[in-house]
Amino acid sequence: VQTSDLGFACDIMATAAARPQVQVWSVDGEAASVKGQTGLPAVLVAPIRDDLVHFVHTNIRKNARQAYAVSTKAGGQTSAESWGTGRAVSRIPRVPGGGTHRSGQGAFGNMCRGGRRFGATRVWRKWHRKVNRNQRRYAVASALAASAVPALVMARGHRVDNLEEVPMVVSSDSVKNVTKTKDAIALLKAIGAYDDVMRASDSKKVRAGKGKLRNRRYTMRRGPLVVFKEHTKFARALRNVQGVDTQRVTRLNLLELAPGGHLGRFVVWVEDAFEHLNALYGDYNTKGQKSGFTLPRPIVANSDIQRTINSEEVQSALRAPQRKPLFQAKKKNPLKNLGAMIKLNPYALTAKRNAILDNDFNRKRKLGEVKKTDNRLKAEAAKKKAKQAAKRRRTAFYSQLHAPQRVEAE
Repeated sequence: VQTSDLGFACDIMATAAARPQVQVWSVDGEAASVKGQTGLPAVLVAPIRDDLVHFVHTNIRKNARQAYAVSTKAGGQTSAESWGTGRAVSRIPRVPGGGTHRSGQGAFGNMCRGGRRFGATRVWRKWHRKVNRNQRRYAVASALAASAVPALVMARGHRVDNLEEVPMVVSSDSVKNVTKTKDAIALLKAIGAYDDVMRASDSKKVRAGKGKLRNRRYTMRRGPLVVFKEHTKFARALRNVQGVDTQRVTRLNLLELAPGGHLGRFVVWVEDAFEHLNALYGDYNTKGQKSGFTLPRPIVANSDIQRTINSEEVQSALRAPQRKPLFQAKKKNPLKNLGAMIKLNPYALTAKRNAILDNDFNRKRKLGEVKKTDNRLKAEAAKKKAKQAAKRRRTAFYSQLHAPQRVEAE
């Protein structure tokens, strides 16, 4: 089936893990035909853990670094001494001598031109990283499983439009007599993999930056990865094809299966290498040759989580959703809001009404709009009479207090 559309490839991805057989292609000249079928190894349906692949790739990629550091003498190859105090200059060591711009310049300090750097790099930095063996094996298994999914292979940028099937398996008899590079290129063209080779070859560019001066002048995309069981002349014939990498099935490397930590490398399998995967990694019933390693199982049987959540079995067991209120009541100040005060003190409404009435009555009384009744007039007269009597009593008391004392005759 030709996977010329990414959407079509995504539909294939759901059923890729369920295929029990993979076609083996035989190449005769420029034509490719189906020779037979072989079983799909269990490692190609292992769980795809992109997070684990990225972690392992990041760490093992560091193990190829070469130590570097600045010279321990850098910035210190001068006999500079401080001028001390009294010259209105800083006490940084200064280069001795005269007749040149360098004399009198500051030295040694990390703030000085030509001085040492702060925290100079050392060759005893921790360059390498140890990664657990089973983590590395799990990552390789995930990368192998991703190489069998057409959608992931296409998403990585490989040209597999003219490919008949992913994964592509070539019979061992077809590559047995391939010893020349032109014959190897003819084989890649026959199976439809040469488009990806041309994509990689055309991408060769001069690297931007200083790397072009450091023995890595060119950059180029990755093409197909050819995996074989035994190192034959076919592998030697592919050495001069740009973009094509080769590996033995017993020494699969994550750096080649997932360059840059990205899953979906386009892999061309030789038949004997493809059939040897079960012996290496085992399946879910038997163990492989890798001691202490068990092929990881998927956490969920159906990776379509949305379909699982929306199924009737799950939805019938869920409780009703708790809806949040659309509007949240705003907290009001009872001292400024009468309604909030009434909720706290029901008598507040009566007290406010009485205060309004009293204020209105006092205003009318000041303006003379209130007519006095007989009882009110009698009450005011009595109140005025009581005030006058109290005033007379106070006056008499103070008069008697300040009067001169009379001495009685004996």
